[in-house]
Amino acid sequence: MNRSNLSIKIASIFVATVCISCNAKIDNRKESQANAQQTPQPNIVYGDLIIKQETDYLMIPVSIFPDVNQGGNNKGSLYSGSLSRSSRDRKNIYNLIFYSKKDASTNTLLDKKAIIKSFDLIEKKAIGQPVKRFWLYRIIEEDTNKDKKLDYRDATIGYLSDLSGRNLQQITPDNTQLNDWNIVQSTGAIFLEITKDTDNDKKYDTKSYIRVNLDNPAIGKEIISNDLENKIKSYIVEQ
Repeated sequence: MNRSNLSIKIASIFVATVCISCNAKIDNRKESQANAQQTPQPNIVYGDLIIKQETDYLMIPVSIFPDVNQGGNNKGSLYSGSLSRSSRDRKNIYNLIFYSKKDASTNTLLDKKAIIKSFDLIEKKAIGQPVKRFWLYRIIEEDTNKDKKLDYRDATIGYLSDLSGRNLQQITPDNTQLNDWNIVQSTGAIFLEITKDTDNDKKYDTKSYIRVNLDNPAIGKEIISNDLENKIKSYIVEQ
């Protein structure tokens, strides 16, 4: 084989290789475009107007569709108490808009990415004093189990706000799940049932209780301290 024929063959192989590479890039580009078209971007969806006679504000829930965080278990694993709360187990809510009946002003509850799993109107009553009302929320704001979505497996933190959706205050500890609550009017406090991840396995399976003073809301302290729990164990658990 002379040099001329060898050069022609090498050139032909080079051209063929370049063509195959270009076709592969075009096919990959087309595939990426097709996948992008098949995954629609979420749109804002406004829920039904929420009207409570006890407040001077209307509320509008904000959701998205499609919602990558929607689905999974919305019930049993999340609650160990009563399931009768009116606003539980609905579609994910990403914010709440508050509209003033008096001056038509608006504001949002959140200024961060999070999911509002439930919200309930609660009251503190005391003889000779006006009724104090709050909104109590269960909010998922961190992907605590690192599965790249926010759902019932993540920490669910308790918050209080005033009736306008302002003065949002965290009342349960980080890395816990708020399950249920009861207001004891004689003490002016709300008692909250939470579950904790005590062994850092990303599962919330240890129940505890905390108390929050509704006259001065803040992150509550656990009713059962570590010292008390150790003392109880010494009585009933063989060492």
